[in-house]
Amino acid sequence: MRRLRNTFLKGLAALLPVALTIFFVYWLAKTAEAIASGPLRALLPEDRYWPGLGLLVACLLVLLVGVLVDAYIVRRFWRFGESLLARIPIVKTIFGAVKDFTRFLPAGGKARDLKRVVLWRFQGAQMIGFVTEEEPSTKLLGPHTDDLVAVYFPMSYQIGGYTLYLHKSDLQETALSVEEAMRMVLIGGVTSDGASKA
Repeated sequence: MRRLRNTFLKGLAALLPVALTIFFVYWLAKTAEAIASGPLRALLPEDRYWPGLGLLVACLLVLLVGVLVDAYIVRRFWRFGESLLARIPIVKTIFGAVKDFTRFLPAGGKARDLKRVVLWRFQGAQMIGFVTEEEPSTKLLGPHTDDLVAVYFPMSYQIGGYTLYLHKSDLQETALSVEEAMRMVLIGGVTSDGASKA
């Protein structure tokens, strides 16, 4: 009986990540289609609407937002809206978590916000951090900042994080990519065999 249970759990562990990923992508596409299809059906004649048009329009809207965010005025307005969200209780916790999570995505062809993965030794432990700024502002730290870099330390399960200004000599380089390290941090260091060996 125990062997049967263990075999079942192995199968579940193998299938669950794939099934959940497929379900999430399907749910995202279906939600985008459902939201965008309402206005489209109201604007277009019935014979001009076809299934999938809502999803296509949603993707085009995301691309449009990506283009507009590069404009100075839109960027200022966007940051103002984000600052308002960051002041609302409960909402700011969710918004902050999602915002932190998206920081390791590519941003319009520019360099990533999280540039490289480092380890910092702290009281016998080693913490995974992400260098976010190679040359910190002299307005913040004064003129003697040549040896300092800004390192972001996210907390497990995306509860928050800290940015520390540390000496380069205190940091150890790693071979991990930003995506691999962020995945490790987000799930508290619990990795599958494939992820840890990749």
